Amino acid sequence: MTAIDTASILILATDGYERSELRVPLDELRKRGANVKVASIKTGEIKSWDKKDWGDTIGVDLEAKNVKVEDFDALVLPGGQINPDLLRVNEDAVRVVRDFVKSGKPVAAICHGPWLLVEADALRGLKATSYCSIRSDIRNAGASWKDEAVVVDNGIITSRSPSDLPQFVDKIVEEVQEGRHNRRAA
Repeated sequence: MTAIDTASILILATDGYERSELRVPLDELRKRGANVKVASIKTGEIKSWDKKDWGDTIGVDLEAKNVKVEDFDALVLPGGQINPDLLRVNEDAVRVVRDFVKSGKPVAAICHGPWLLVEADALRGLKATSYCSIRSDIRNAGASWKDEAVVVDNGIITSRSPSDLPQFVDKIVEEVQEGRHNRRAA
């Protein structure tokens, strides 16, 4: 069990992340005392997608290839269509997701973020949700798709869209405080 004000949380993203789906967890988890870092498949800054156009940027703290799961208590995967599509074809990014799943630490994915869980083969036999346009992808990956704001199964947290962010962040905090889960390796 880890108190949120002593937790280290990693957000994995790249260009095209949905702005609110990275910024809200980042800001809210930091407000609650967590140390939050952003990892990406490139250095420098990554650019957000803000509803209908490119948005602002955020600095990258470390490259995905250098992420060590033992340095963090949880992983957050923001959505947007572009971001997870670019990440799921990058072996370093998929390795990060697989390593977190294997570790039993909480993994939280929102909107199109569950595409990374699909690529890591982490949803088979679980309940999950996502943005409605990828529900067939979630089902085809072996999960039971639910149309709910937040679905948690064995420490894997999934959520549908920016409107679910308050519940999503609350569930991240709850799962971090709950600790590791025994689950099959991805």
